[in-house]
Amino acid sequence: MAKIKLTKGELKRQRDSLKQYRHYLPTLLLKKQQLQVKILEARRLYAEREKVLNKKLEEVDPWVGLLGDSSIDIRAWVKPQSVFVKTVNIAGANVPVFDDIHFPQAEYDLYATPLWIDRGIAELRLMVTLLAELVVIKEGIAVLEQELRITTQRVNLFEKVKIPECQENIRQICIYLGDQQANAVGVSKVAKKKIEVRDLELVAA
Repeated sequence: MAKIKLTKGELKRQRDSLKQYRHYLPTLLLKKQQLQVKILEARRLYAEREKVLNKKLEEVDPWVGLLGDSSIDIRAWVKPQSVFVKTVNIAGANVPVFDDIHFPQAEYDLYATPLWIDRGIAELRLMVTLLAELVVIKEGIAVLEQELRITTQRVNLFEKVKIPECQENIRQICIYLGDQQANAVGVSKVAKKKIEVRDLELVAA
């Protein structure tokens, strides 16, 4: 702990700092709580989307081998052209949120291709969309967790360091100033007594 000045000016500064820390601490605690809630929500959403993706994988498993046997390569039609991500401010953190995904137009001869091609493209696009959403949700969770770490550090700094430090400084200054005041009163009494004694001696003389 740095050495402090034992003065009334320093006492005021320490009291002002303590007031400021106590003012901001509830805001930080609320932010910490909001971030914890949002992280739990994001993790639940991730688990839900992952469950949907796994179910889709099970559904397409029986016929997905047909894609390899097909004379048509549909990979270009299930690869996204663009993934749109927006940013949302959550408790002071800029969190990425999945918005939309665009695929290229699938152009092929309807008469020369198997009927399952349409469904195959649609199902694979859905899975790619789910994968893209999972990536963005995971990025969002990382941003929220980093913000939570910073906020928790600030809460701990205020609760465990700054506030106790100010309280201890105020205590030390008050003790010192109290002692100084008591000494001043003692000196004043001694001086007054000496004056009274001198006055009596003068009168007696």
